[in-house]
Amino acid sequence: MSVRKPASVKTATAGSDQRSARVAKPWRKLVLWGALLVLAPAVVGAAVSLAVKSHETPHPQIVFGDGSRGPLEMAWIPGGQFEMGSDSKQAQANERPAHKVRVHGFWMDRHHVTNAQFAAFVKATGYVTTAEKKPDWESLKVQLPPGTPRPPDSAMVAGAMVFVGTGQPVPLEDYSRWWRYVPGADWRHPSGPDSSIAGKDDHPVVQVSYEDAQAYAKWSGKRLPTEAEWEFAARGGLEQATYAWGNQFAPGGKQMANVWQGQQPQSFPVVNPKAGGAVGTSPVGTFPANGYGLSDMTGNAWQWVADWYRADQFRREASATSVVENPVGPSNSWDPADAGVPVEAPKRVTRGGSFLCNEDYCLSYRPSARRGTDPYNSMSHLGFRLVMDENTWADLHKHQQLARADVPGG
Repeated sequence: MSVRKPASVKTATAGSDQRSARVAKPWRKLVLWGALLVLAPAVVGAAVSLAVKSHETPHPQIVFGDGSRGPLEMAWIPGGQFEMGSDSKQAQANERPAHKVRVHGFWMDRHHVTNAQFAAFVKATGYVTTAEKKPDWESLKVQLPPGTPRPPDSAMVAGAMVFVGTGQPVPLEDYSRWWRYVPGADWRHPSGPDSSIAGKDDHPVVQVSYEDAQAYAKWSGKRLPTEAEWEFAARGGLEQATYAWGNQFAPGGKQMANVWQGQQPQSFPVVNPKAGGAVGTSPVGTFPANGYGLSDMTGNAWQWVADWYRADQFRREASATSVVENPVGPSNSWDPADAGVPVEAPKRVTRGGSFLCNEDYCLSYRPSARRGTDPYNSMSHLGFRLVMDENTWADLHKHQQLARADVPGG
């Protein structure tokens, strides 16, 4: 989803999620072009909450950290071997083929980083996000066709990509119809300067770039998950299930994620006038958690992961003669599906789909769906969640205990 395809993928990449390779187009490109066109013109320590629940397959144990026996508000993901990717009829070329991967155990945030959590980070550090800064031409031009002239300074205005929808059905080949680069849009004002996150402390923070997510991760002592870790966790113990909750989109008629089908009465990207055109994130935890106790692993908002994006990465991994152990992704980016954008333009993997994903344009609310997004691109349906290694938690907990021991009466 990049503007030339917003961050949802040609169909679900930035606000819309991708139906296929369309989703792979650079969101960066969206931003880039948007700017030019619009601007310029445990085992590990046992945990406290335990609950067994699952659908098919072995019932994984849900283990939540309590700040003493595991990091607070994180769930233990036991790790193991699984089939990564998909060979189903719904799978796009960049999801194929399914191949064996093994990941270690790790802790993962139970939900997206929220507006309240990100606000605490900004208050403590004074951090200024990518969307709040004047666009940097050096990072922008690598996402544009060679020889693209630099826009005038007057066009280089701080802002971000916003899903605006349409008033009536339109052909789905041109996502610029429902995405717009909006000056003044940022994490506090996700839809533009007149919007607000007031009353939405428990919603996923959006309009954050890869760089912003990394800055928050460093401050919190965590890290972004690898693509393999993310997919293993998203599957919740269900081997090759279509969705994070099983094989039926709405089991028993119950909506399982915040996606377009359950939220909007009209076809994508037509917004509902009677609802004031309302379309967006929902509070974290609104829908049922998966088998590991993780909420919104698909739907609600796309999620940054650590890996560089290559459209052919799964084919590369599948060629290995043995099970791939803890893959950390390729060393560079490659995406031939985004016309007009250099195939090696920098992109990071984004996963999970968003509130814009739909049957007509994209089905990115599946655990295997993936897309590449410009690291400097901020979008109104793109956020993140973090992970922590067990040894990192052990060291952190040890330091916390020592610190308490040094406090009189502690």
